Amino acid sequence: MKIISLRRYPVKSMMGEELNACDLTENGIYGDRMYGVIDKETGKLANAKNPKKWPTMFRYHSTYREPVTITKTLPHVQIMLPSGDMIYSNDHDIDEKLTESFNREVMLRSPSQSATFFEGYVPKEIEELADRGTIFSRQSPTNTFFDIAFIHIITTNTINSLRKLLPESRIEARRFRPNIIIDVPDEEGFVEESWVNKTLQIGKEVKLNIIQPTKRCVMTTLAQGDLPNDIHVLKTLVKKNEGNFGVYAEIIQPGQIKVDDKVKVLDL
Repeated sequence: MKIISLRRYPVKSMMGEELNACDLTENGIYGDRMYGVIDKETGKLANAKNPKKWPTMFRYHSTYREPVTITKTLPHVQIMLPSGDMIYSNDHDIDEKLTESFNREVMLRSPSQSATFFEGYVPKEIEELADRGTIFSRQSPTNTFFDIAFIHIITTNTINSLRKLLPESRIEARRFRPNIIIDVPDEEGFVEESWVNKTLQIGKEVKLNIIQPTKRCVMTTLAQGDLPNDIHVLKTLVKKNEGNFGVYAEIIQPGQIKVDDKVKVLDL
């Protein structure tokens, strides 16, 4: 097994950046979800999980202006707006520019500067869900903008399994916003779910604890660039795999990881 892709999302719920290598800390990939857009009215995170309120989140692209290294302070973030204009996290009027773009009073903040509650919408089209059509509110782990865990992993096997179930849909990794994509040769199915409660070793030093399957939400159905809206993605996952796609992990041993690093599963 080996890593074939690494991804970081500097601003919560915006499009992110693909990496060749990165530093993995106890809090995930260094620089991941270091900013969030806060709704001034409610104090909650703007989040693509609630597309009724934030329908354009996936039209914003966030990247760091300079290479990121753990030995240096994080560089400023640049955000490309849906209009194509570029703004920067150190702009003195960043909040005003985002407010104008979202047409709602917002501010760009780091986790330590704001509450970390967010809302999500449960699609009414998913008949199997008892709470369909409702809005829920949850809190991120303390001082973070993560939903549950610091690392999200998927495999090429899981992508291919869903493609077989949905041959008419476009199943691409970016729908699921992973941090790490692993290729597992000669296996089929949602293979990473068998890793839960086991240790994943990446390269020679990094170790992760796989803690639970990733329960999917409405974000997987939303358009991203040329990817269309597709409610069948979530419907099929709910029907065929209890709504799961990928796994969450916590970091046991930090270090640097890179594309093509070998990966192996260890029993705890």
